[in-house]
Parts: sequence; C-alpha cells; structure tokens
Amino acid sequence: MRVVFDTNVLVAALAVEGLCTTLLVRARRKHFQLFLCPFILDELRRVLSGKLKISEELIREAIDLVQEAAEGVVSPKEEVEGVCRDRDDDRILACALGAGARYLVTGDKDLLELKEFRDIAILSPREFEMLFSKEA
Repeated sequence: MRVVFDTNVLVAALAVEGLCTTLLVRARRKHFQLFLCPFILDELRRVLSGKLKISEELIREAIDLVQEAAEGVVSPKEEVEGVCRDRDDDRILACALGAGARYLVTGDKDLLELKEFRDIAILSPREFEMLFSKEA
C-alpha cells in the first residue's frame, strides 16, 4: 500500500518517541510503501531548523533516516489549488496524488476534515495504525 506522511507526522516521529515513531519504523520495515515529495522534505528541514532549533548535522541525519524509510521521492504531477485554506495543505494533497497514494496520514485538522480526496483516504496516525491491528 502506498502512503504519504504529512510533515507533522514526520516531525512527531523524530521529536517524540510514540505512535508516529512506530509508524516510521513500520515504513522502514516495509510494512507499506512510504512516499515523500520535495515539498515535504523542505518543510521538514524548515521545521527542524526553525521551530525545533536542531543543528544542521542532526537535520541531515533526520532527513537521511526519513529517506531511508521511504520508497521514493516523487514530484507532484499536477497542482492542487483551493481545496484547503492553507496552500501548504494543497501541496501535501498534490504529493499524495503524485505518489498514487492510497492513504495520507496527517495530524492536520483541515486535512482530516476532508476524510478523502480523489480516492485517497486521509487518516490520523491512530486511524492508520488501526489498519495494522485489524490485520493481526
């Protein structure tokens, strides 16, 4: 299954050991195919540098870790505009479309309110983790 993690899920996975960390570990173990786009990587770098004040060396290590977990980095094939209030959220949707994702995992309330976008289910980290509970 093809999945895109919103930047906030990646930040949570790297900053605090918890559910999002578990999901990143699942991606590393290839329980699903995680895809990223340049926008998500750039935004991750900005958040780690700006809000969290992490050193450049640790940021490089974090980005490398995330990229190792991912199946690939895709460039969106089309722009998405005006779906969300925040243009950055539209860019996350475009990434999920470009990746051919089945799931977009996010903690963003505006995206979660959509529930679905062009056959892409939009789930919270908890909802996505529950998919694995059902398989067991």
